[in-house]
Amino acid sequence: MGSLLPTLPLYMQTVGANRQQIGIVMGCFAIGILLSRRWMGKMSDSYGRKIVLLIGTSVVAISPLCYLAVSSLPLLMLIRTFHGVSIAAFATAYLALVVDLTHVSRHGEAIGYMSLVNPLGMAVGPAVGAYLQAEMGYSALFIASSFFGLLALLCIVSVIDPPTHKQPTTVKQKGFWTTLASPRVKIPFLVMFFLGVNFGTLHTFISLFIKDTGVDLNAGLFYVVGAIASFSFRLFGGRASDQFGRGLLITVSLAVYGLGMFFIWQANDINTFLWGAFLEGAGYGTAVPIITAMMSDRSRAYERGQIFAVCIMGLDLGIAIAGPIIGYIAQQYGYRNVFALATLLTLCAILVFLAFSSKNIQNSISFALGKGRDFYALNNNPPS
Repeated sequence: MGSLLPTLPLYMQTVGANRQQIGIVMGCFAIGILLSRRWMGKMSDSYGRKIVLLIGTSVVAISPLCYLAVSSLPLLMLIRTFHGVSIAAFATAYLALVVDLTHVSRHGEAIGYMSLVNPLGMAVGPAVGAYLQAEMGYSALFIASSFFGLLALLCIVSVIDPPTHKQPTTVKQKGFWTTLASPRVKIPFLVMFFLGVNFGTLHTFISLFIKDTGVDLNAGLFYVVGAIASFSFRLFGGRASDQFGRGLLITVSLAVYGLGMFFIWQANDINTFLWGAFLEGAGYGTAVPIITAMMSDRSRAYERGQIFAVCIMGLDLGIAIAGPIIGYIAQQYGYRNVFALATLLTLCAILVFLAFSSKNIQNSISFALGKGRDFYALNNNPPS
């Protein structure tokens, strides 16, 4: 999937899409995630993690060949929406499976380690994708992407499911909106939403922004630097959150991410772009796994897939909105201004987490600065 990040917007340019249309098509990926994430979470809780992993990898293998077959905007939107099902299925079930197999005292460490595959793919994928597109064309790019999806599918065949956990009959089944409205979920959802808008902005428009500035920088190198930073900080970020608390690590990682957005906003040369990539990768690569670990603290095994799905839907919604809305802003005001907005949104995420992550402002600030407990963690109080 990483191989398509710097190349798919350029492919859409070649078939005649403008800036806003590129944003709409890229945003359809998140719409596919939004439409399916909830059901994939519930399915993983009810029928096991493996079946959902198989669905995700099957979609990854099929979708790139579909891009190759079409060039019209409506069909590209449809395929991009279908492609989004892959992340809804795979990421939700993968997170739940890893937490299922890990002791509660090491959830942060396990999620941090397992998430190392993301920056590895992001380091290799964009570089390979940019090379294949430049040297061999889009056909080779899409076929290679499909082949890697097929390899993922074959790997999942050997996975053995742990036993599923049934919800006690005495516990009332909660719907999506009830789960989202609960205090333990709604603030992580909102923080993820801000991160999602920024993620969608970055990965939809960074290659076009670099090209627009005239800076002689391959967008693939930008992704590689970000991935290296993300990998490096994930190595110890999750483990540090087990030792020093989720709140402090989330606050620091959001601040680093915001600094990265600021560097990208101000970039007019290669070094500034690469510093922005490094800080963005370090911040995002630390924040998302630790927020996920925090949600594992706040959920029981029988609801874990659904809780993860609802929380991560904040990320999905942000990415979905980023395509058309940020695409419109880019069309009207230019690429640089959308990264100014991204910097502001990160500041909003920090303020929301500082003020509302626990039961009141005082406890929230204490938790966010590593000086207090997570009121909603199961080892402290039953979640509401």
